[in-house]
Amino acid sequence: MALVVQKYGGTSVANCDRIRRVAERVCQRRRQGDDVVVVLSAMAGETNRLIALAKEIQSPPDPRELDVLLATGEQVTISLFAMAAKTLGFEARSFLGTQVPIETDRAHGKARIKNIPGERLKEALAQGIIPVVAGFQGVTDSGSITTLGRGGSDTTAVAVAVAIGADVCEIYTDVEGVFTTDPNICPQARKIDRISYEEMLEMASLGAKVLEIRSVEFAMRYGMPLHVRSSFTDAPGTLVVEEDASMENILVSGVTYSKNEARITLSKVPDRPGIAARIFDPISEANIVVDMIIQNTRAGELTDMTFTVPQGDYDQALAIVERVAKEIGAESVAGDTSIAKVSIVGVGMRNHAGVASTMFRILSEHGINILMISTSEIKVSCVIEEKYTELAVRALHEGFGLDKAE
Repeated sequence: MALVVQKYGGTSVANCDRIRRVAERVCQRRRQGDDVVVVLSAMAGETNRLIALAKEIQSPPDPRELDVLLATGEQVTISLFAMAAKTLGFEARSFLGTQVPIETDRAHGKARIKNIPGERLKEALAQGIIPVVAGFQGVTDSGSITTLGRGGSDTTAVAVAVAIGADVCEIYTDVEGVFTTDPNICPQARKIDRISYEEMLEMASLGAKVLEIRSVEFAMRYGMPLHVRSSFTDAPGTLVVEEDASMENILVSGVTYSKNEARITLSKVPDRPGIAARIFDPISEANIVVDMIIQNTRAGELTDMTFTVPQGDYDQALAIVERVAKEIGAESVAGDTSIAKVSIVGVGMRNHAGVASTMFRILSEHGINILMISTSEIKVSCVIEEKYTELAVRALHEGFGLDKAE
């Protein structure tokens, strides 16, 4: 008998029929002898609907009150699921983030989980009850409701799995696993059977939307196996596990892309100690994540500095940088939102030379100019013009042989 946490995303619980089907899947697992804790997202589109309602009243909405509103989406799905399980002859009980409790910091809209006491869930399991936990939400030490940000239900599921000592955390979505690239762009994309935490972490951070990055961080930190599966089929999915020797035989595991990118350039910045901190400290204080940074030294103790931020944070970041530029005496600030990032990922890169040059050559052969470059041990990322994104993905996927059967 295994202890399993199963998380179902918004498309899996998009309506009552789908909620019933998920309940049937969970109850079948119980019949097989496994203990199951279920984590659910809100119905597909519900979070966006609630955000739109909030903006009709106040724009931008108050962060604390917006969290209170958004948390109602998961409250609906967990209660409906519990009812569906009861009709199938199983006892189920819904738990809000405040009831588990899922303890977080006070960063409304982007809260991070600090602790999950697993006792209440373990007690329910011991009584033969299926605990049904609201994803995406938590509670501060002062009792305020928080939300974890987009994709936060994945993080909830992994954190719950760690808290109760589960054997595996299964993430059910609308795809059958992790693919070598987006099948919507490249029909030749293949499902990956096994992938390392480190590769999955890079792919999630670089635009792959199958798993939320913080959920992978959690799983890697605590060694929690993840199984990414489809809620619409019984096909085996992708296992996300510790790296093993066989994974290093694969040079590139996947190609990712992100159009959620924007870049900001400060021109003729004084080149002296402390200037970078003056620029990036206020950006960090605004909870804006900076990705790539490039500095080009000019003559006369001046430099140009270019960096990328998520497109959703572009306006705020630009306003901050324009203010700082005046304070430090930079000549000008420019921004660009028509960019994209394409990346190749693979633990095999550690032991093979020439991977980056191959990537640059493939892009060059297709007339794609590289604007920025970033590398790590197992990834190479290039910023390009957004209009070339799909071409770049297909070219790299074919160029590294990912369209060929294993």
